[in-house]
Amino acid sequence: MFWKRQGTHQNDHELTHPLLQSLLAMAWFVEARDPYTGGHLWRVSRYAYLLANTLGLTQADCARISLGGFLHDLGKIGIPDAILGKNGALTDQEYAQIKTHPGIGVRLLGGHPLAQLVESAVGSHHERPDGKGYPRQLTGEALSMDARIVGLCDAFDAMTSQRPYRPGMSEEKALSIIQNESGHQFDEKLVPAIHALSQQGLLAHIIGHSDEGIPLQNCPMCGPTLVITRENRVGDNLYCRSCEGEFVLVQGKGSLPQPKPTGNTGTAADLEPLADEPLLQRTVNELAPWLPLNQLLRGPDISKR
Repeated sequence: MFWKRQGTHQNDHELTHPLLQSLLAMAWFVEARDPYTGGHLWRVSRYAYLLANTLGLTQADCARISLGGFLHDLGKIGIPDAILGKNGALTDQEYAQIKTHPGIGVRLLGGHPLAQLVESAVGSHHERPDGKGYPRQLTGEALSMDARIVGLCDAFDAMTSQRPYRPGMSEEKALSIIQNESGHQFDEKLVPAIHALSQQGLLAHIIGHSDEGIPLQNCPMCGPTLVITRENRVGDNLYCRSCEGEFVLVQGKGSLPQPKPTGNTGTAADLEPLADEPLLQRTVNELAPWLPLNQLLRGPDISKR
């Protein structure tokens, strides 16, 4: 757990935790549409926290940016499955549709009491310091640190994760590309910081994982698409949502059970995505004590105007 803080009132938790969990659940169900992005939101959130912390930002800033990392792809709920899961290059029209997802995400946040915490990361994580990003070609001070950090972490995870059309890059190759894009696609102040995290070995335990200490598991047909939760036990069934293959968890050499193919395929009910509620709740418990949730809900103090 990254965050520890004492003295938060239980009544505050009862008020704000459901709101924060609702944001995370919205984002999780977007991720669940794509079998090749299991753990993506968790990884980007963790990278974003580490990078913000390395830059010396406050714990409140680190928590907010980490939350933005979890929520950044919210707008992909408005992108057709055929585009999100396409095995090959996108057409110009399809890419134009992909570029609408930051704006869709901001609109989906509209009216949520905690929206302002993540609007920048959701709406601007594909902007670039050189002004060649999307959707608004922001540059300079118009591009927030939240968006710069989440954008770099999103790209790093995309490069180091397997996709249907290519294997994941090595950590070293991804960092080399980031170095070459310093000052262009990526903020030049952030590039040394992510290299420092790599040199300390702090990225390796996140790459290819879907939770702390839980690596993605391999489907023989599709690669690393199987997500084991902390609550899974030997005897539980897992399903690859790409090829629909069924697996049973058997005792592995370590403490983590391992998936074994059964030769069967899952039914529609088996393949229905279910939110990892304990993971979402743990994330809420880690983030909430550092975020100004009650101030946001109360609004401005008009007595001080």
